[in-house]
Amino acid sequence: MSDYDAIVVGAGHNGLTAAAILQRGGLRTVCLEANHYAGGMAASLELVDGFHFEIAGSVQFPTPGVIREDLGLDTLPTIEPEVMSTNITDSGPPLIFYRDPVRLMAHLGEAHGNEAVMGMAAMFLWAQAPARALGRFDVRQPPKTYDEMYACATNEQERQAITDMLFGSVTDVVDRHLPDRDKHASLRAMLAYLAVNTTYRGPATPGSAAGLAYGLASPPDGMPMMTKFAGGVGALPVHLRRMFTEHGGELRLHARVRAITTANGRISGVQLEDGSTISAPIVVSNLSPDVTLTELVDPSALPADLVARVSRVDHRGAYLQMHFALDGRPEFAAPYELLNAPGMQESIALFSTTEQLQQQWEECRHGQVPREPSIALQIPSDVDDSLAPPGKHAASAFALWFPVEARHGNYNSLRAEMARRVIAKITRYAPNFEKLIIRNTTFAPMNMQRMFGAPGGDFCQGLLHPDQIGINRPGPRGFTDLPIPLEGLYLCGAGCHGGPGISFIPGYNAGYQALADAGRQR
Repeated sequence: MSDYDAIVVGAGHNGLTAAAILQRGGLRTVCLEANHYAGGMAASLELVDGFHFEIAGSVQFPTPGVIREDLGLDTLPTIEPEVMSTNITDSGPPLIFYRDPVRLMAHLGEAHGNEAVMGMAAMFLWAQAPARALGRFDVRQPPKTYDEMYACATNEQERQAITDMLFGSVTDVVDRHLPDRDKHASLRAMLAYLAVNTTYRGPATPGSAAGLAYGLASPPDGMPMMTKFAGGVGALPVHLRRMFTEHGGELRLHARVRAITTANGRISGVQLEDGSTISAPIVVSNLSPDVTLTELVDPSALPADLVARVSRVDHRGAYLQMHFALDGRPEFAAPYELLNAPGMQESIALFSTTEQLQQQWEECRHGQVPREPSIALQIPSDVDDSLAPPGKHAASAFALWFPVEARHGNYNSLRAEMARRVIAKITRYAPNFEKLIIRNTTFAPMNMQRMFGAPGGDFCQGLLHPDQIGINRPGPRGFTDLPIPLEGLYLCGAGCHGGPGISFIPGYNAGYQALADAGRQR
């Protein structure tokens, strides 16, 4: 007799999704988490007394309706600010993303011209065929081959869009639809940042358009584009954890898995860091596929071709994540006083132009910190006062590009220098920002790797490069053309087909695949 029917390694949102599905499906399941909290990069944590931060992820990505209904996600209280974000560059007027699409289109026309309205409409239209080719919203379906991707095209224009996604750059696409570098500066900067923050590519680098297609994919059936939650994004793992334990599942924190064990060509359980073992015929890993298959599983138990393929995954996440406990609300100077209105500071993008972002990436590759980092600044307490003490605010900044390939001896000094430049840039727009800082913390990719086990700090568990999407991204049982031969082992992390982002698709796919293989299909 095994100790459990199934073990889930890692209590991130995908791990908790798989665990809840398995337990609810009748398999006695234990979920093992190395940290002292559940949720992984989708957690909300009190890093400073009274200040709660969305540690990495901050929004629920577009999630298929079948998953939202099955997991009860639509029952959670949401935050729906009138303005979802404001994008600022030093060239051109601000870009205000209103939640109301009619108001958004009116703003684009008034502030950026009719060409901007037509250009953005063309961009969303361009992304439709690549989204189908990527299987962006597919559930419990394998990734498509390149032939199957092109078969998604209904005309030559859509075929060209898929070619752009696989081989082109962001600049190729943006120049076609929003060519005015001055008048469309904010739009171009937003699209470039949206694409490259999930890659190790500059916007003019071939292969960067894959991230653009993923980020612009329009959800079907009225699916929300992005969803914010009362109390922060950590409400999602709290909900999944409750679902799991209420059905009888067991969550163990401070339980780091050292190895996934095998016997006679199949999974037999796990060994923990303290040397103890837990037996089960099914193990579902929320860790990245390469960590699972080259560090937790004995590589000699796997085909050499499979080990070689996962060992080539690019994890060069070149970002800096900062969190700030603020003594008050930032005050933005002219000409950006509009950001001082109530509800306008929940999400503020301080972007560089597309051309500057490319240059900064080139500098990053040579070990240089950008003089003017592109920054996504979020102050969720501006619309949710439960996240900070009265009169205070909790802010976070995600910035590109951190010179991730720097030698370890320079790593800490580069991290400190980039943190200073992030603060300096925000303060240039909001002169009182630096004085408001009570405490702050800085996470470079290496820190995120230690905290979450994500190789290179890569929150995608495999950057969105053309050679790491589609058939080159594994499903629950490995690659379509190179499956895992060990019976009972499943993958459910963001490095799988359906990821990255908080969409639950990889965990959902793995949970139901394991149930089906165990003869417990609902």
